[in-house]
Amino acid sequence: MTNNAQVRPWGIYAHIPYCVKKCAYCDFVSSAVGNSAAREMEAYAAALRAEILREVPPFRARWGDVTTVYIGGGTPTVLPAELLTEILRTLIDAAGIPQECTVEANPGTVDMHSLAQLHEAGANRLSLGVQSFDDRLLRAIGRIHTAEEARTAFRAARAAGFNNISLDLMYGLPTQTLDDLKTSVNEALALAPEHISAYGLIVEEGTPFAAAEAQGRLTLPSEDAAEEMYDYLMEELPSRGYVRYEISNFARAGYESLHNRGYWRNVPYLGVGAAAHGYVDSVRWGNEPDTEKYICAMQTGRSVRTPEDTERTRENAMEEYAFLALRTAQGIDEADFRRTFGVGIDDVYGAVIEKYITQGLLRRADGFVALTNAGMKVGNEVFAAFLH
Repeated sequence: MTNNAQVRPWGIYAHIPYCVKKCAYCDFVSSAVGNSAAREMEAYAAALRAEILREVPPFRARWGDVTTVYIGGGTPTVLPAELLTEILRTLIDAAGIPQECTVEANPGTVDMHSLAQLHEAGANRLSLGVQSFDDRLLRAIGRIHTAEEARTAFRAARAAGFNNISLDLMYGLPTQTLDDLKTSVNEALALAPEHISAYGLIVEEGTPFAAAEAQGRLTLPSEDAAEEMYDYLMEELPSRGYVRYEISNFARAGYESLHNRGYWRNVPYLGVGAAAHGYVDSVRWGNEPDTEKYICAMQTGRSVRTPEDTERTRENAMEEYAFLALRTAQGIDEADFRRTFGVGIDDVYGAVIEKYITQGLLRRADGFVALTNAGMKVGNEVFAAFLH
């Protein structure tokens, strides 16, 4: 850090675009590893480290040591542990030691040794993509691990030194029942993670699930059944000590995801790696999504940013501020909105706020405007109303 740095929070997201196999519901930029995987992953890791060394130092000089680092995918832990730890060490050497350093992991791609290497290299938070503790459902959605492997991975992470572990769970899965979900939640709670993310299945275009649905081969729970699952999660997790701090996220006190909270509060972040996105100085950009083209660009010293960089208008910025903040339990900070934009939130969104307060979907208290529990269920409808 230089003496001229104006210290402020900022983050880094690093993307690893590889998986053992693509899950049936996934529309993220990732690809299953093939026969030439080892060579390509080595080339990708070298390209990613080169981008880190090129892009990170100016941000550290400007804002000081990085606040959060998040390595996601894809499945970062499909990389050989040595490659992944090299990437992590390069990040920390270039950006400083973060308060929070998260690595996403698939339970089927980690063991005690690889997790210990990650922890020693600087990772202090692990996000395990469990999704379910039901082997039948895991097979149905294309996961490579079993319920027992998920439990084993969690215990290995604890033994490796991780005292901040998040588990991902999903609901609304094909043929899933409320009892199935309750069993998985109880299994998760028995492990006592610090954080739980619970996501409803969304059938995205271009995925195997979308094709199966179009052909009538996908048996999903009814809307009423999915709502029952949602209601159960919203009641059960808080009753067991996990505070809901965002639409899909629950944490024990003090274990909220700092990195994701930065996204919801418009904290600047640098994206590195193929398909990674960044947000700095009111500009959002994406990196080249094609892995081979990304590697080639880095090998020849060219920019990997796509020509989609767009500077937000003031109106865009207000819209984005509002709907991102509304994802959180705290909601929109009215005083911060005025400081940021020079106008009161009622001057811009007064009619919208009044409408949804009347409908019981928004609440206003102590200088914040936030979704009610009922509003959380139909969040997208409310968010859309804040987009002019």
